[in-house]
This record gives sequence, C-alpha cells and structure tokens, in this order.
Amino acid sequence: MLEEARNLFKEFKKAVKDHHEFFADSIPLIASENVTSLAVRRFYLTDFGCRYAEGKVGKRFYQGCDYIDVVEDVAIKLTKLLFNAEHANVQPISGVTANIAAFFALAKPGDVAFSLSVPCGGHISHHRFSAAGIRGVKVINYPFDMEELNIDVEETKKLAMKEKPKVFVLGASLYLFPHPVKEIEEIAKEIDAKVMYDASHVLGLIAGKEFHDPVPHSDVVTASTHKTFPGPQRAIVLSKKELSKKVDTAVFPGVVSNHHLHSLAAYVVSCMEMIEFGRDYAKQTVKNAKALAESLHELGFKVIGESKGFTESHQVAVDVTEFGGGDKVAKKLERVNVILNKNLLPWDDLSKTENPSGIRIGVQEVTRIGMKEGEMREIAEVMWNAINEKKSEEKIREEVKDLKKEFTKVHYSFDESEVYRILENFLNGI
Repeated sequence: MLEEARNLFKEFKKAVKDHHEFFADSIPLIASENVTSLAVRRFYLTDFGCRYAEGKVGKRFYQGCDYIDVVEDVAIKLTKLLFNAEHANVQPISGVTANIAAFFALAKPGDVAFSLSVPCGGHISHHRFSAAGIRGVKVINYPFDMEELNIDVEETKKLAMKEKPKVFVLGASLYLFPHPVKEIEEIAKEIDAKVMYDASHVLGLIAGKEFHDPVPHSDVVTASTHKTFPGPQRAIVLSKKELSKKVDTAVFPGVVSNHHLHSLAAYVVSCMEMIEFGRDYAKQTVKNAKALAESLHELGFKVIGESKGFTESHQVAVDVTEFGGGDKVAKKLERVNVILNKNLLPWDDLSKTENPSGIRIGVQEVTRIGMKEGEMREIAEVMWNAINEKKSEEKIREEVKDLKKEFTKVHYSFDESEVYRILENFLNGI
C-alpha cells in the first residue's frame, strides 16, 4: 500500500507542477477567473484554515472564536463600505451557495421566478437544474431583445402581469451590457415581488464604479468574489435591512456550517485592495475589453454587440460558427496556450451546448497582471492566426510564451509586507 501511495503522490506532484508551468506560459481569458495577489494568498496559509466558527459574530457554537469574530466583523464592515449596502453576509463559500440562500430567503416552493435563459446569459444556478430548483421555484425566462442583447422590458412587464413572479433574477454569466435593474424594480413593486441580482461576474467593476450599481434597486445582491473581484473563492450576500434576518438564517444554518475562515481572512485583504486600487483596475479592465473586441472585429471576427460598442463589461463574445463552433475553436486556442471557453449565444438552442456558436472571453486577469490596450491587439492577432492556421501551432505557442514573460507581477495590489500596516491605518480611520 505504501508504494502505491507514493506513486500516486508522485502523480499528484507532477500535475501540480505541470499546471503552474502551463499557466505561467498561457494567456488566461476565462471570464470567471482571476489571480489573487501574494498579500491575499498569505492568508490562505494561516491557522484560520484549521478552525471552526459556526454561527454569527458574537454568537458562536464553539469557544476560541473571539479573534475570528473580529475578522468577520471587519469583512462585513468593509463589504458594506465598498457597496454602500444596508446589510452584508460574508459567510457563503461560493456563488451558487449564495444563490441557494437567496432563493430560500425570497421564495417558497412553487413560486415563480423570472430569469434569463442560459443561451441569453443566465447562470445555471438561476434555473431548476441548480439553486432555483433546490428551492422548488418555477422558472420562466425573460423575453429577450436580440438587437439590444438585453431583457425586453415592455414584454417582461406584460408577462409579469400574467404570471405574477415572486422574484426577478438579474445578472448573468454571459454579460456584456448592464441589465435594466431600475425598470425591473418598478415592475416588481407593482406586483409585490423582489429583485435578486447576481453580481458575480461584475462585482469588481461595481466596486470600481465602472458598471451600473444594482444595490439601490435590488432587494438582494449575491456575488462570488473571484471573477472581476480579485479575491478568494467564496461569496457574499447584500440585502435591504428588512431582509437581513431572512438572509442570515438562509445562509446559516441553511447552507453553511463553518465557512472556510482562511479564505474569509483573504477576502478582507482583497476588499482593502479594491478600496485602494479598484477604480483604476476596473477602468482598465473595461478599456481592455473594448480594445480586444475592436481588434477582433477589425481582423474579421464576428464580435457580438457591434452596434452597441461590443461590451461595457470585462467580457467579449464572438460568434465562431464559421470556424467550426465554440468547442473546436476553444480547443484549438488551448493548444497554443490561449485559455477561454465555448459559450452558448442568445440564438443557440440548448441542444448546441456541446458545440455552441460562441466563445466567451474575459480580460480581468490579464488586466490584473498589467496588460493594456496594446497587448489586447497582440492577443487578437494570436487568436486570428491560430484559428485561421496562419502559422504553426508551435510557432504561435512560442509567441504566446514570449508575450506572457513580460507579465509576471500582479498589479493593483499590496505587497505582502504592506498588508498589516494598510489594514491598521485604514481601520483606525473608520
């Protein structure tokens, strides 16, 4: 048994080493990922990761949580400051966990919720397959305007008067343009419904004041903290004050017990980084997305949203049907170390999930490592050459490695040595 275990451990070590080497030589364009700073990573490896803290601040079920209470209280206060929220719960350990809690807080089994279809950008957790289904919610998809690439407000109002949903779910997984949150809020008020906004993809852009702010117009805002928000993998729930007890109960004991305290501490540092550097980072992220979209379009790609300026977020969507579909294109790009994902587009049927029309590109991580508009043009050319086989894959892969060598530092972040000083100075001032 010992020999078998040693062989398995060798396999594990090689996989870890290969993974790090691969990403060190790759252009990361997955829209749902980001890179954390060394300062944030410092807190993954603390004694917090060995401890348990069931319950709420000041009301734990175990002893030894006094200092953990301070960390969680700071996380809550920083979150409320960043997003001007009436209430914040920082315990969910993933975006889907946060969404499950939100559905439990806002709806009963059998209630109707409106959400975007998956091809139109809706996340799977907004549907019966995941969080909404766990709560027993009946999901009806919003009417969608293909020209505007957004929710059709007038048709939604007509449908809402007929179906009387209890929850309007906004936010998306494929997310180029802001949703009509204020307009949906007005409809919701007419029929005594709630607005739930999943800000997972755009949380960092909201924190950096580069995307519309859904908090004033939403009853509950959920979000993971590791996409445009460059923190650890966990989540938050923001809400109106009158919903705070329902939200907190839905989170604990509803969907979490202990809530991964090492990443909670890391989240505190990422909040501070966004307070210090978030505006510059978010602004450059949107600039980069627009620059990449324009460069891809100029080269001949069918970039979605041309009439609207392609994008107002960190994402770019491209219809690659003419090149064999999203699956073929994503795999071809992976072979040259450009990492992105295939994606359904609004006109796709769910039967096309395995090989949809589109690819989805996110620029938040390459922005975080210092790339700007010039590098977006280089990335577009790499993609064009790879997909059209203008050069050998080996040649293009070497070009990608050479480009990436210039970008090895995480920007818009603290040095590890600065963390305690910055935190102390900031917290002394609030």
